[in-house]
Amino acid sequence: MRLFWILIAIVSVGMILLMVTGADGTTLGVDSDNFATALWLVPILLLVSAGILQSRRDLGFVFKSLLVWAAILLLVAAGYIFRNDFRDVGARLSGGLIPGMATVTRSADGREQVILNKRRDGHFSADVVVDGTSIPMLVDSGASRVTLTAKDAERIGLKASDLSYTAIVTTANGTAMAAPITLDEVSIGPITRQNVKAMVATEGRLRESLLGMSFLSTLTSVDMRSDELRLTE
Repeated sequence: MRLFWILIAIVSVGMILLMVTGADGTTLGVDSDNFATALWLVPILLLVSAGILQSRRDLGFVFKSLLVWAAILLLVAAGYIFRNDFRDVGARLSGGLIPGMATVTRSADGREQVILNKRRDGHFSADVVVDGTSIPMLVDSGASRVTLTAKDAERIGLKASDLSYTAIVTTANGTAMAAPITLDEVSIGPITRQNVKAMVATEGRLRESLLGMSFLSTLTSVDMRSDELRLTE
């Protein structure tokens, strides 16, 4: 019985390693498919060996153990085959529970895709990495450019005194002056764009930064559904 639980532990740890580290095709430096094969072959060999040693004493126990192990191996095989689906389900669940967290999947044609869930106020938002700094942004197709609040601009190292507020923009609070800028890099999940045209709004004129069309227009598609927004690389 002790051997049985040792084998269960081996398979459990192996499955966790496959799901956590096997996304790039290798697990602990070994091809994931080969690792999965060894994961179910080694326990079988150990179990059969133990059965041979105990066969003179309790054939019934050995037979039952083999049946139980066969059922476990079927579950392991199913878990490995559908590991990517399980990973996607976990990511979707996290994205639904944590506002702004992007769920990363792939579209039917293999392109990277980011899925955002609608907030309670009916808007879509995301944690966007701007020049190395994570900034929460409201996705706004009505904004011609990515637009930063004065506070968020300071977070990425832009000083108000160094900016030239020469552009007129329309916000929820009315018209305001904004400073045109170019951001070196803007990323949401695996989707990254360089040299993105943007603006910085004057102090107090914008409640939250906007992920506007200067970024959204570079995507293959922006698919808005009832409760989610899909951005495709």
